[in-house]
Amino acid sequence: MVLQKDFFDLPAGMIYLDGNSLGPLPKTVKDRVAAMIQDEWGTQLIKGWNTSGWMAQPSRIGDAIGRLIGAPQGTVVIGDTLSIKVFQAVAAAIKMRPDRRVILSDSGNFPTDLYMVEGLIKALDSGYELRVVAPEDVASAIDDTVAVVMLTEVDYRTGRMHEMGSMTKTAHEAGAVMIWDLAHSAGAVPVDLEASGCEFAIGCTYKYLNGGPGAPAFIYVRKDLADDVEPALAGWLGHDAPFAFDLKYRPARGIERMRVGTPPVLQMAALDAALAVWEGVDMAEMRSASIALQETFIHHVESRVPQLTLASPRDSARRGSQVSFAFENGYAAMQALIARGVIGDFRAPDIMRFGFTPLYIDEADVIAAVDHIEVVMKDRLWDDPKYLTRQRVT
Repeated sequence: MVLQKDFFDLPAGMIYLDGNSLGPLPKTVKDRVAAMIQDEWGTQLIKGWNTSGWMAQPSRIGDAIGRLIGAPQGTVVIGDTLSIKVFQAVAAAIKMRPDRRVILSDSGNFPTDLYMVEGLIKALDSGYELRVVAPEDVASAIDDTVAVVMLTEVDYRTGRMHEMGSMTKTAHEAGAVMIWDLAHSAGAVPVDLEASGCEFAIGCTYKYLNGGPGAPAFIYVRKDLADDVEPALAGWLGHDAPFAFDLKYRPARGIERMRVGTPPVLQMAALDAALAVWEGVDMAEMRSASIALQETFIHHVESRVPQLTLASPRDSARRGSQVSFAFENGYAAMQALIARGVIGDFRAPDIMRFGFTPLYIDEADVIAAVDHIEVVMKDRLWDDPKYLTRQRVT
């Protein structure tokens, strides 16, 4: 069973095609967070770290996410933000190849990943280079100067996918360390980190995993490396014995050393409740349902709305769980759609983005969404001053 609309608290009449940016609210989250506030924090106060297991949540929930991304138990931990996890992974990875100075990525990567690498390079001031190439040129750019290959599996703008297995193999054959960003993969497409052999992976939990705004990120470290990687961010909760309060850092064993600061207990309670929807969900079935919805959407948009140009790969095997169309007035058109209850989003310079999550989207939603798109474009509803002024979040 894939479709589980009753699990989510979606406003009546809304067609939500933006789970690739922020997942909707699962109904179970309200009660779980309220109980955490009242029965745990409110009643137990400081005792809750022990009596309610707050301190163990990052690893326990990490294991729940691990089951969705092909990661063995004890290899995923949550906490902090995705930007922090990028920094951790890259900083640890370059130490594994001390004789190399190139960190390779592509122009389809999410900018924060590149920003974090730039900041790390400046801080180290040791001759490192961030080399950014076109997505189709990554494999040929991997040579014996590359220390780390850092890629986002699913392009945030177009949904284009890298092939994880073959790309990781290419990186390893050249002696490079492989890092995958799964921000648009976890909960959207089947992932098998263990089979890929990659050293690190990171991702967020507020998109397809429905953890809520600001939900904590996760990091994966391959099991055979976890006791040896050197955390650049040596936070006290990554210490082997945090409450010994030693003045010198001693990393914890395994994935626990990738913890940094105090875990966000309220946010983890929300995420914990949200992950319940995945019990019994087969990711292969999920993927098949997502592709079917996307193909229906593409067919109807292209046949009824010629003003839009497909920006995503036409081959569904090369596309994540979203479809993007280009339109020169894409921002205004998306605002007009949102005003009609069809929620997607916009990415500069001209991309209208639509996410397809079969947990709460069905074929009827897709057809209804295209009906609205056709009206917005045919009647030029987007050409209204109130839709032309860009808001802070697009």
